[in-house]
Amino acid sequence: MNALAATSRNFRNAARLLGLDAKIEKSLLIPFREIKVECTIPKDDGTLVSYVGFRVQHDNARGPMKGGIRYHPEVDPDEVNALAQLMTWKTAVADLPYGGAKGGIGCTPRELSKSELERLTRVFTQKIHDLIGIHTDVPAPDMGTNAQTMAWILDEYSKFHGHSPAVVTGKPIDLGGSLGREAATGRGVVFATEALLAEHGKSVKGLTFVIQGFGNVGSWAAQFLHEKGGKVVAVSDITGAISNPNGLDIPALVKHKEDTGSLLNFSGGDVMNPNELLIQECDVLIPSALGGVLNRENASSVRAKFIIEAANHPTDPEADEILSKKGVIILPDIYANAGGVTVSYFEWVQNIQGFMWDEEKVNNELHRYMNKAFQDIKNMCKTHDCNLRMGAFTLGVNRVARATLLRGWEA
Repeated sequence: MNALAATSRNFRNAARLLGLDAKIEKSLLIPFREIKVECTIPKDDGTLVSYVGFRVQHDNARGPMKGGIRYHPEVDPDEVNALAQLMTWKTAVADLPYGGAKGGIGCTPRELSKSELERLTRVFTQKIHDLIGIHTDVPAPDMGTNAQTMAWILDEYSKFHGHSPAVVTGKPIDLGGSLGREAATGRGVVFATEALLAEHGKSVKGLTFVIQGFGNVGSWAAQFLHEKGGKVVAVSDITGAISNPNGLDIPALVKHKEDTGSLLNFSGGDVMNPNELLIQECDVLIPSALGGVLNRENASSVRAKFIIEAANHPTDPEADEILSKKGVIILPDIYANAGGVTVSYFEWVQNIQGFMWDEEKVNNELHRYMNKAFQDIKNMCKTHDCNLRMGAFTLGVNRVARATLLRGWEA
């Protein structure tokens, strides 16, 4: 099942639990706007190459639309649609005054030079600048993009609209980015993990963790878990997978990857088959890479007790059912990885106010928002007698539906 079908299915299940009217259910599911643009740039050798860029703006009932821009060869309309919809529910779960959006360009960024990436980003911004904005739609980094990408978007957008630091988040600190933003999603994942474990009388210290994906989210989550006494026993990324049953030395592994660009040849761990990472025995499994990695083929072999969805849509609905029957507790993506968009919100607030916070305030506020959201989800679980995924979806969908009706939607 693709990401859009899976996300829409979760939405419909939540709508049924909430007893939503069929007309508003349909209205909430249809995106506000879908944008598809052609981006042609000259390569460094002078040849022309064309890419397709997308931006799906899903809902703005609760505020400006918000969502990342990813550069990845698998970017397509269905995926962008699904992720935009997920952002609508995610911002509502975290109780941020935003709606959801998502964008992307179907390209392979590592095959492009820095100057080619800059030209591509500027052309994409030129095509969509009149459809994004501080109070309309605020992009952020995602897979294949980073603070530098946001700096280019800010600069290009400002040529049309004047200096507008709040038009994107995840910017470099020197251009109005927020302290704590780079680590925010990983830090939020750990705050969410601690909240869940506390419900079960456990803490991070002494538990074993397996992390799929050692990019921005996975590496920061690993570092914070390591600092809190957790044992990260296996990690993987596109370069391979390594394990150590006694726990990997995460700071040393981070330095090794920075120095070599790979997890392999790390002296403190053994190479393992990446396909076996998800079924490695552990207390907590944290998929933080691509979507759909837990499916009906491998779900029955998963040996983790808890799954923290740091990636977007890592668990197919079929796998969800299998894992639930096995008693595996899953913390859903629309809550677990909300730390990034929460600190993006803090960055936006700081830019609008022209008053910047110190990192301690950013992290303390993130902790408060993540804990509040977890309690709100637990309350919905009790109200609707449902699991954490449906608790999160009913919470998010209910908030968006209420905002839509309060604004005067005609039923």
